Amino acid sequence: MKLKLLTATLAVVLVSSCGSSPEPATQAAATTPSVLVEDAWVRATVGAKDAGMTAAFMSLTNPGNADIQLTSATSPLAGTVQLHEMAMKDGTMVMQEKAGGINVPATSHTHLSPGGDHVMLMGLKQPLKPGDEVPVTLKFSDGTTHDLTVPVKTFTEEEEHYHPTPTPSAK
Repeated sequence: MKLKLLTATLAVVLVSSCGSSPEPATQAAATTPSVLVEDAWVRATVGAKDAGMTAAFMSLTNPGNADIQLTSATSPLAGTVQLHEMAMKDGTMVMQEKAGGINVPATSHTHLSPGGDHVMLMGLKQPLKPGDEVPVTLKFSDGTTHDLTVPVKTFTEEEEHYHPTPTPSAK
């Protein structure tokens, strides 16, 4: 009798556990991370031409199967935060707000770097020196956010072309 009861109980447990487990594809989708943020840093304002603004740079990796856009960013240390790009306008390289955000392609990455796409922090509420940390929140098109504490690093405009000069025209 005990053997029959044990067998029946085991059968019920097996049947109910088989019916309640999610499909493997659902499990994979639930565990696939959103955009990964690495190597973030903010340019120090000490010695900068304009100490009222700076930029944040980082690598964004999208392990998913669909493109995701970085749609906005915020920081309590800045009056305004915008997503910027460097673009050629009337033969001159200019910095401007990037319409539609910054794309992070599926199964690929995007680098936010001096002279390219970046997170612009304007109307800074305090000077930023190397060793400081800046809180930044990134918002993505998939509804996720990333709260970061980004280190401030030394950067001189002579080290890289943060404000690129126009490309000479071919003659």
